[in-house]
Amino acid sequence: MSRAVVYSKFGGPEVLELREVPEPHAGPGEIRIRVAAAGLNPMDVGLVAMPELAAGFGVTVPAGFGYDLAGVVDEVGEGATGFTAGQRVFGGVMAAAAADYAVVATPAETLWPTPDGVPDEVAATLPVAGLTAAAALAAIDVRPGDTVLIGGAAGGVGVFAVQLARLAGARVIGTASAGTFEFLRGLGAEPVAYGPGLADRVRSLAPTAATDLFGTETASAALSLGIPPSRISTIAAGPNPPGGVHARGGFDAGPAEFKRVVDAVVAGEITVPIAARFPLEQVREAAELQASRHVHGKIVLTM
Repeated sequence: MSRAVVYSKFGGPEVLELREVPEPHAGPGEIRIRVAAAGLNPMDVGLVAMPELAAGFGVTVPAGFGYDLAGVVDEVGEGATGFTAGQRVFGGVMAAAAADYAVVATPAETLWPTPDGVPDEVAATLPVAGLTAAAALAAIDVRPGDTVLIGGAAGGVGVFAVQLARLAGARVIGTASAGTFEFLRGLGAEPVAYGPGLADRVRSLAPTAATDLFGTETASAALSLGIPPSRISTIAAGPNPPGGVHARGGFDAGPAEFKRVVDAVVAGEITVPIAARFPLEQVREAAELQASRHVHGKIVLTM
């Protein structure tokens, strides 16, 4: 037997259950990963809470939980390609990451070898947040000399976006609550309070591009300041963001953009703040913290 987090009805973190399940094995064309860590994202708790969102990702109940993971390949099925037993890997497996084992069909386009020197807990934070940040910034063509306004800069995607924009040579203004200002300064951003009047607070800073990682407040403020829609992106405004700005998600990032994120982590140019670690047994507490949307960095489940 092995352990897996599952839910049989939609709802809040209280519907998540850690159950004993039959130990899965790799079949033909598949590999099995012994999971060491699973990184949480707003998407994960959203899939549990919203049937319409889950349907969009092909998730139906009963379902597993979590997408980002890191671990070791410990079984390779006949005909499986691209991976070997004993290889460290990280990536994404839809509704299956929070478990002792994950079985993945090959070729696996959302699974990569874990670089030497990158711990599993860090690797498990990279796929969704790193890809999403890269896509959001690529859409607005961040370049040296830009002043980029980043909404929700202290969150899981924000910590990557801030550092990527800085690496691109941009000045970064990050919206956040007052309690996270020092945290953001440590990442290289100039913090500003979110909420009504945002446009007035940043007007004198003259942003030239913006990405909204939380909703539409930052995108709307950027439009009111005269920033062209072509230089504004959102990740959580749905398919019809305000004013025709770019709507982006992690699946919009190309391999080259994600490679830059991973290379920057390996080189120490991007640090990954892990806000909290929870053992798998405390998955509900971890999901509750993630659902609060007041996390400074990433949340990781450990097996």
